Amino acid sequence: MASTNDLKNGLVLNLDKELWSVVEFQHVKPGKGPAFVRTTLKHVLSGKVVDKTFNAGTKVETATVDKRTMQYLYQDGEDYVFMDLDTYEQIHVSGATVGDNANYLLPEAEVTVALHEGVPLYVELPTSVFVEVTYTEPGLQGDRSTGGTKPATIETGATVQVPLFITTGEKIKVDTRDGRYLGRS
Repeated sequence: MASTNDLKNGLVLNLDKELWSVVEFQHVKPGKGPAFVRTTLKHVLSGKVVDKTFNAGTKVETATVDKRTMQYLYQDGEDYVFMDLDTYEQIHVSGATVGDNANYLLPEAEVTVALHEGVPLYVELPTSVFVEVTYTEPGLQGDRSTGGTKPATIETGATVQVPLFITTGEKIKVDTRDGRYLGRS
């Protein structure tokens, strides 16, 4: 248990048997009436974002979330298999938990897996990865970096919008949060 005075960004709360991560909080002391804490909470599993207000000093239940650095090994059916780099223990994470991160998950990549009571909650990738373009339409004479974009398939099978001058076989840097092209490697 913690007080609302102990809230900080990233803290995971257990509200009504569901896990919520504190995205933002603000202590408010109005001129009239008691102080309160205004928070923005994100549901750990679904990603739903809500605003919730607590009275100052209210006790809230915190959840222990264990974040471990793990290495992605392989895909086993719908599951993804990760290995804990400290204990060499392997865990299976469902495809639903990995979600869109699978588009940028390369073999042997080091990621952060968040666990609550042994159950994987989410997988956190590095903010950018270097991937190889496996297919894209050939560029034409006159294509420049300030021109338009074209779709390119990367080694994970995902499609990324890249500048016209990128060719098949090149390594590019991609933002894992929104799939943006960041440059060549």
